[in-house]
This record gives sequence, C-alpha cells and structure tokens, in this order.
Amino acid sequence: MTTRPAILVVDDEAANIRLLSSILREDCDLRVATSGSQALAHIAEHHHELALVLLDVNMPGMSGIEVLEQMNAHPDWADIPVIFVTARDQEGEEADGLQRGAVDYITKPVSPAIVRARVQTQLTLRQAKIVLATQNQILEEKVQERTREIIYTQDIIINALTTLALARDKETGNHIIRTQHYVRELALLIRELPEYAEELKDDAVIEAMFKTAPLHDVGKVGIPDAVLQKPGKLTDEEWKIMRTHPTLGGDALSQACAASGGKGTEFLKYAEQIAYYHHEKWDGSGYPNGLAGNAIPVAARLMAIADVYDALISRRCYKDAMSHEQARNIMLEGKGKHFDPLMLQVFMDNEQRFFEIAEKYKDEE
Repeated sequence: MTTRPAILVVDDEAANIRLLSSILREDCDLRVATSGSQALAHIAEHHHELALVLLDVNMPGMSGIEVLEQMNAHPDWADIPVIFVTARDQEGEEADGLQRGAVDYITKPVSPAIVRARVQTQLTLRQAKIVLATQNQILEEKVQERTREIIYTQDIIINALTTLALARDKETGNHIIRTQHYVRELALLIRELPEYAEELKDDAVIEAMFKTAPLHDVGKVGIPDAVLQKPGKLTDEEWKIMRTHPTLGGDALSQACAASGGKGTEFLKYAEQIAYYHHEKWDGSGYPNGLAGNAIPVAARLMAIADVYDALISRRCYKDAMSHEQARNIMLEGKGKHFDPLMLQVFMDNEQRFFEIAEKYKDEE
C-alpha cells in the first residue's frame, strides 16, 4: 500500500481550510493549522513526515512570510516545499515569498484543478529530490568503501615489500618504525614554513610519505648476502655494490608504477623518491645521482635526516649505539653539507620530539 503524502494546510479562515481539504483529502494525508505559531509547532514535531506546506500569506499575529523565514532558518525544515495561498490583491507578497524560498503560489479563490496540478508538481519534484539524495548517498558510500579498499591494498603492498626487505637485513629492528615516525613528525613541523608549505599542505601527502618511508631500503633485497650481512667494514668494491641499493629499489618501484599506467599507484611516487634519493646530499656529494639542494625531492631530504639520525643512535653488528647528544653533534656538522640546512634546523629545534619517538620505539635488548 502506497503511503499518502502528508500536507500541512495553514489558514486562519475555516472556509479556506474546508475548501482545500475537499480538494486534496482523497490523495493526501492532510494536517491543519489555523495560525503561524500553530503551524511551526506542528512542523517542529512532524517535519520528517511533511511533504508540502500550503501557507496562507496574510494571517493575524504571524504572517505566512514570517513562518517561511523561520522554516528557512531551521536546517531540518528548510527543505520542506512551501506553496503560498494568496488573495489576488497580494501580488507584492507573492513576489516577496517567492524570493524568500516559496516554490509556488496559488491565488484565491482557488481553482481545484490548479490546486491539484501545482500540488502534484511539487510532490513529484520532492520525491525526485529524495530519490536523488538517496542515490547520491549510496554512491558516496560506495566511493568511501572503494577508497577504504584502495588504502587497504596500498597498506598490504607496503607491508609485503617491507617484510621482504626485513627478511634480508635482520639488523634493522624497529628502525623502519622509528624512521617513518621521524619523517611524519618533521614533515608536519616544516610545512609551517613557506619553503615547504605548498608541497606539504595536504595531509594525504604527509600520510603517503609516512606509509612509504619503510620502503627506503627495499633495494637491499638485490644486494648479495656476503655484502649486506657482512659483520665488518666493507671493502671499496663491496661498498660500490652496497651503493647500488637506492637505484635497485627506485627502479623496482618506478617499474611497478609504469606497469600500472600510474593508476592507483600515486602513493608510490613518494616511495620511489625516497628509495632513489635518500642518500643524496645537500652539497651534491651523495649518491646515486649526485643531486644537490632543492633538486633533491622533499620526501628524500626528510628521509635522509631520519635515516642518519636513527642509524647513529642504533646499535649495529659493526658499531655501538651513540647517545642522542653525540648523534645531534655529528648531524650538525652535516648542516648544509649532507642535510637541507633549514630542515635540519627545525629538527634540532624540536629534537626532544624525535628523542621521544626513539625511546618509544627503541629496540629490545
């Protein structure tokens, strides 16, 4: 059984209410109010049911214009369509009402055919809006679900690649977790500066850097065990082999993006930058490409600070861990040489934050 649309008829004259009721009662669920205040009280309680309001303009106490103004001011009532019912000598009020948001007007004495036609038009339009809103909500939910699926897939890819890298280099411990938190913390700090504000203004960019930072050494999967897991100092030849890991990792990520045509892999752009360039140095003396200054991507500059700081304070099979103070002093020597000087200064100005991250995710003895 089809539910009949609920219509509120508002008029201070009983004769007008009886006439409109006789015209509409067969097809509609009619509600009646004889004053503006009574109409607002009914709307307040039953607004979610109402499909339309037929509103007399000229009523004692509160006019129809005033009722419409209050409806428009309320977020839950503003979308209820209002048709003004006016006398023929109230053309100015009709125009005023239409400007304020009434959808139509009917002049008195009313014509049954016109009342039915105009009411039906507005009911049809309202139903169409409801259907469209429902479809839009369904579409929005589907988009959100698809977005969640994409994010979940991205996380799986990152975790899989990170796990692969960890399987080859067992001494990293919580290095990966610490460095990604350093990267995010430093990115959030430096985006307050004009030099980095444009690139880092979007939270999604910083989140992509955070998520893909663990892939900075993914190229080490291509380094032979004899070199990667050597407990002592590397020879010159072994060092040359080790220095190929940024290119190996960057190339792999670049090829993955190219194979997909770039679709759905935008997040890997930062992984590629970090993998390729996190060993570049501000003065151009780094590797693999000898980039200098702002030619080094911001993501890679962030990673360079995070990676070196954590390497200094971490124990390795070939060295003991340094204290935070020792590490900061060594890094200060690299200001403007190894590291972006402005970025490093922000790191130093907020060193306690990074020390706390290191403590929170420190390796178990």
